[in-house]
Amino acid sequence: MKHLKLFLAVVGLTLAFGAGAQSQDAMRLNEYLVVNTDDFQDDFGQQNAWFELFNSSYGTVDIGGCYLSDDANNLKKYAIPGGDLMTKVKPRQHVLFWADNQPYRGTFHVSFDLANAKEIILTKGDGKTIIDRIPVRHDLGDNTSFGRSMDGEGSITGDCEGWQVMERTSPSTNNTLIDKAAKPDKMKAMDPYGLILALTAMSVVFLALILLYFIFKAIGNANIKAGKKRSAASAGTDVKASQYGEVPGEVYAAIATAMHLYNEDSETHDEESFVVTLHHTDRTYSPWSSKIYTLRETPQVNKRRR
Repeated sequence: MKHLKLFLAVVGLTLAFGAGAQSQDAMRLNEYLVVNTDDFQDDFGQQNAWFELFNSSYGTVDIGGCYLSDDANNLKKYAIPGGDLMTKVKPRQHVLFWADNQPYRGTFHVSFDLANAKEIILTKGDGKTIIDRIPVRHDLGDNTSFGRSMDGEGSITGDCEGWQVMERTSPSTNNTLIDKAAKPDKMKAMDPYGLILALTAMSVVFLALILLYFIFKAIGNANIKAGKKRSAASAGTDVKASQYGEVPGEVYAAIATAMHLYNEDSETHDEESFVVTLHHTDRTYSPWSSKIYTLRETPQVNKRRR
């Protein structure tokens, strides 16, 4: 059991770290604006270049500890502070960074600007693994941004696949308007009676039950083997022999003794059939209620002749 608990703990930690790593991989550089003369203002009321990150997953992602840079030779140019609640990006949400080269103004003010940048690079906390990158275009007009056609979709290698010049800037919001009623309507048209949804739900439940069956079966077998080992050790028998079904000599001796005692007991006692036979006997006496046994005789009248 100790080994099983250790194994489960290691698997849990591995899955936890793996989930954290995958969640950071879901972050995307989503849009940027180089020349800002009449666009969005920062928390100091100033108009500076900005770029946007987007969480393309359906879980909250903590980007604290990741790095931002405009130089491929220095991926750790700006470290996103860890422990800041604002760095936890909710599912399918955006976060805006100001490229004003004034990092002392807060978490979301980086230590480089876009006017002199060749590209924007997002790197994991190890400072080596690049999550996303995009070259910075300097041929865009004032207040004209460059972003993904659909949030989070497209290339992450810097070849601008899936990117376009935006008709309007959209800091901290979707690059393309989304019709919330579109997906439900499509689902309703595809599955008007809910059969697909019901089958999907039932499949998930049954798969979960099957998985639990195999898990509990494995745990039960492990416990049975452990119990056999303990009983064999306490009896002083060979563990390997008990595992392969070989019966120790002591067991045979106990069985022979029990059979001998049984035979002795059966010889010392008479065998009775437990059959009761009733024979009919004619009655040779009168019953107590017979008239012959009355207490006194019937008086008799003697008639004398005169």
